[in-house]
This record gives sequence, structure tokens and C-alpha cells, in this order.
Amino acid sequence: MATVSIPACTSVLLLDIEGTTTPITFVKDILFPYIREHLEDYLSTHWEEDECKQDVHLLKKQIEEDMRQNRACPVHAVDQTVHTDEEKAIREVVDSVLWQMEADRKSTALKQLQGHMWRAAYASGRIKGEVYEDVTPSIRRWRALGLKVFIYSSGSVEAQKLLFGFSVEGDVLDLFDGHFDTTIGAKVDSKSYERIAERIGCQPEEITFLTDVTREAKAAEDAGVNVVMVVRPGNTELTDEERSHYHLITSFSQLDLTGRV
Repeated sequence: MATVSIPACTSVLLLDIEGTTTPITFVKDILFPYIREHLEDYLSTHWEEDECKQDVHLLKKQIEEDMRQNRACPVHAVDQTVHTDEEKAIREVVDSVLWQMEADRKSTALKQLQGHMWRAAYASGRIKGEVYEDVTPSIRRWRALGLKVFIYSSGSVEAQKLLFGFSVEGDVLDLFDGHFDTTIGAKVDSKSYERIAERIGCQPEEITFLTDVTREAKAAEDAGVNVVMVVRPGNTELTDEERSHYHLITSFSQLDLTGRV
């Protein structure tokens, strides 16, 4: 695949994580299974701690909002093994979290709890953040040319920092100028990209967004952001129309910045 030139006005590169900097398999085969396997034990251990209480509070508010909006919600089955109010409450939270994960929900409440669970796993060395081998050398090259680099992911800012702070290449957080998550808005909402530009202090057209998701790409384009689609193993196949519409790269090294020099 040929190199792709970014607009000369670009001053910021905004990067997705899953399927862009990091293999989809890392999220689906390592991070998510960790949550499923350890969720109930984690809640039981930390139930009375302030951080866990806040996480549970946000999850309950999310369920209430879903009910107000007539969105689908988890159905709690009667569990004969549950005997105390605490056990019942924990079981309801577990059901909610597993249901949201199965539905691929991107709620801030879900992502916050996941981030707190992953923190302990990263710190203990049980998990190391995976990044494609072309990512860090390319970002260093971009930064040497004066570009700013930000992350925008549906995963919480804390989860993002854990991935890059405890990566297979060590702590590479110094490569990024900042992080955004769904607290700034959904990635499929064009207003989110306008807010990001405002937060960074630049115009939307000064941003080039790298993602593997066409709905995110369209939202960014609608905001005036330049888009490059990243094609990695395991990513959703693009249609012929999408392939002809977007600039495509299979490696960050294919991004040509010479027009800015």
C-alpha cells in the first residue's frame, strides 16, 4: 500500500486505539476476558471502598437512564445461591456489566469500572499493553517534526494510560500530549471532534484522525477533521465504496508528512 500524505495544515494527529495502535485481539482476547473472569471477586473485595462505590453508583445511574430512554436493559434472574443484600446487589452489578459488554456498550460507567480493574492487573504484570511495532517509532518521528499526538478512545482515559504506561515497550506515555474518552462525547458524534479541537486549541481541519471504524471516520469528517483509515489484521472489512472514499494505511510508517516540512 502506497504512502498517504496528510494536509499541510495538520498540527495534530488524533489516534484511536483498538484496531489502530493496538490489535483488536488484545482487547477481545485479553482485556475483556479478564473482566469477565474477575468481576465478581473484584466487587466482593472492594465493595465497601469509595472508588468501587462510585463505580457502582455510576452503573446504577446508567441503568436508570436506560430505563427512562426505554433502552434495552439486563434482566436479573433469580439466583438461589444469593443469600444477603450485598450478594444480591453485587449479582445485579455483575449482570449489568456482563450485559453491557455483550451488547458492546461504550458507557462511561462501564469503562470506568473496567479501567479500575485493569489497573491492578497491569501493575502486577499480569497484563502488558500491546502496540503494533510501527506505532512508537512513527509517533517519535511525528513529534520530531513538531506534531502533537493525542489519543481518543472509548476506553477511559485511565485505561488508555495503563495500556501505554505498562506496554510491551515499557512506559511510552511521554509520546502523547493528551487523552480523550467518551466523557467528551461519543466517537460517532461529530460534536465530539469539535469539542476536542476546542480543547486542544486548534481548528478541526488542523487535526488528522486515524481510526479503523467508518462510523467514527464519518463523524470526524462531518466536523471538518481529516481522516485516514487504518487497515489492520482482524479489523472489520471495508466496502469497496469505503476503500475508494478514504485514504488507507496498513502501518503508521506509511503516513507521509513531508508536505509539512
